[in-house]
Amino acid sequence: MAGPSGKATPAAASGLLRSLRRLLATLLETAQLRLDLLLNELEQEKLRLYDALVWAVLAWLLIGLGLLLGAALLVLLAPEAWRALVLGGLCLACLGAGAWMLQRARLRLANPAGALAATRAELASDQAALNPPPPA
Repeated sequence: MAGPSGKATPAAASGLLRSLRRLLATLLETAQLRLDLLLNELEQEKLRLYDALVWAVLAWLLIGLGLLLGAALLVLLAPEAWRALVLGGLCLACLGAGAWMLQRARLRLANPAGALAATRAELASDQAALNPPPPA
């Protein structure tokens, strides 16, 4: 509604501002929904990547086992008194290193907050700022 000078009254400006806030809140809500869907897809891709990583690690493990068997062949060429001790030490060292590396890989892939947690939190705070609580 226009006043005598042709300018909008405070009530009309307030209504327009409220309408713009609702429109912005709806847009943010839609963006947040799309972001959540994207995050679900990213989580699935992360699991797929982890699966591929496990297969790659198993392949490297078999290559390592081949190298270890080659080392075992060399151990067999060592003097008889040291053979069992050298082979046992090599076996324990390889198993321990492999288990430690697999644990490190799992820790590097873990993200307890989920992907893009800061972005989702920022969108939530924007939405809360645009939707003020109703007056009491």
